[in-house]
Amino acid sequence: MSDRPRSGNATFRFTDTAVLSVSIAEAPIVMTSAEIDAALAETYARLDVRPGLLEGLAGIVERRWWPEDVTFADAAAMAGAKALADAGVEPERVGLLIDTSVSRAHLEPSAAVDVHHQLGMPASCLNFDLSNACLGFVNGMHLAGTLIDAGQIDYAVIVDGEGSRALHERTIELLQRPDTTAADVFENFASLTLGSGGAAMVLGRATEHPEGHRFIGGVSRAATQHHRICVGDMTQMRTDSRALLEAGLQLSVETWREAAETFDWSDLDCYVIHQVSNVHTQAVTSALGIDPARVPMTFPHYGNIGPASIPFTLAKQVDNLREGDRVGCLGIGSGLNASVIEIAW
Repeated sequence: MSDRPRSGNATFRFTDTAVLSVSIAEAPIVMTSAEIDAALAETYARLDVRPGLLEGLAGIVERRWWPEDVTFADAAAMAGAKALADAGVEPERVGLLIDTSVSRAHLEPSAAVDVHHQLGMPASCLNFDLSNACLGFVNGMHLAGTLIDAGQIDYAVIVDGEGSRALHERTIELLQRPDTTAADVFENFASLTLGSGGAAMVLGRATEHPEGHRFIGGVSRAATQHHRICVGDMTQMRTDSRALLEAGLQLSVETWREAAETFDWSDLDCYVIHQVSNVHTQAVTSALGIDPARVPMTFPHYGNIGPASIPFTLAKQVDNLREGDRVGCLGIGSGLNASVIEIAW
């Protein structure tokens, strides 16, 4: 190992943690990029902005919305219930529930208490929210693995429920105003790439579940000098997309380089990368020397589902994975923070 300082870096390994299931809840309403272009046609024409960037540049054909009566916690709970059923684990056996959603209806109480109630978790089940932009789910896995390896809990459920409908509607309304500028369009472009969906994962002891998939470990790294590049709430998100891509790519390369000191990830069977866009995926695979054929994509039809993106894409890939496959999950979140983890299928 190198003696050089690793400012903002963390390397971790697990000895007895396994992924028992990863499941999703799909939002049913399809919102196409063509529909968004049509809603903004007048603005585009006035500002001489070329339509079709969402599909042509970002590669996002469509994204999903939840019905108005489905809450973010509902989405997380639906995915959580499926993950528990798929894992064959009864709710009363769960010692930890973490909700990692960015989307939230209120500041207090936590979204986790709603999900805890909906899933019928026991009073002994520790529950709380863990928020870290699009990296929250991976952070939740890290924390859960630490507690399982320490012997404090037997099972953990990580959930996430995201919804972009309200943000899309407000962003479209904003960009339809007569005083909207071209700069406004591009600052809000990333908001229109977001999607909706739910995801959940059950983790348990590898020694008690030989059918599970070993959570090997991972590496995390921070570059918080970039914390103002992308700032959002439930009403608006302003993003310097180019600066975010460049800074995120640099952080990804640094994280990958740090990982090489501990892990050999040069030839994994599958790379589940946080789903953002064509541009992002091509830049990451090129910079890290990853075979694009081993990178499954969900963003073309689901958009960027925030922290649900990695587990959502992993769940979509389960039928294609075989015993012994090595899976790398590469996440990055606004702020900036990045993590790479390995799961042995």
